[in-house]
Amino acid sequence: MISPELIRRYPFFSGLNFDQITALATVADEATVEAGHYFFREGDKLGKLFLIMDGEVVIAIKVPDRNHVQEVAEQIMGNFITEDVTVSSVGPGQLFSWSALIPPHVSTASAKAVTRTRVLAFDSEDLFKIFQEDCNFGYVMLQKVAGVIRQRLRDMQIQSLAFTSA
Repeated sequence: MISPELIRRYPFFSGLNFDQITALATVADEATVEAGHYFFREGDKLGKLFLIMDGEVVIAIKVPDRNHVQEVAEQIMGNFITEDVTVSSVGPGQLFSWSALIPPHVSTASAKAVTRTRVLAFDSEDLFKIFQEDCNFGYVMLQKVAGVIRQRLRDMQIQSLAFTSA
C-alpha cells in the first residue's frame, strides 16, 4: 500500500473521491527500474496497470524489418524478421499497460524504460474486485483508461504514417 496523497497528485485521478483514491492506494506499490528494463513485451499476459512518477517509457510494436527480404510464405507462416518501432513515449503522470484492464489482458505492444523510471503499479485483479464492489468507480476509471487508449491509437496512427513514408 502507498499513501493516498501520492495518488492524489496526478491529474489522471482527478475527480475521484477520497474513498476511491484510498482504495487505489491499497492495491498499489511503488517501484523503480533502470533504463533498458522491459515492463512487458508484446503478447505478454498483463497483471499490472502502471503510472509513471518519474522517467520515460517507450511503447513499441513489432513490424516486419524493411531491411530484409521477406518471402511471402515465411510471412504467412509467421516466420519473418521484425524490428521494434516506437509508437508512443510516456512520461510523468501518464498511464501505460491499459491492456491489464481490458480482456483478454494481453499486451498489444512492448513497454521499455528509456531512463531510470519510478512507477506506481496497480494490481489489476485487486482493481477488478474494487470495481465490482463499486461499479460507478469502475465505470469512471474505465472511461479514463479509454481516453488513454484513444491517445495511444492516435499516436500509433501518426507514427505509422511516418514509418510508411520513410
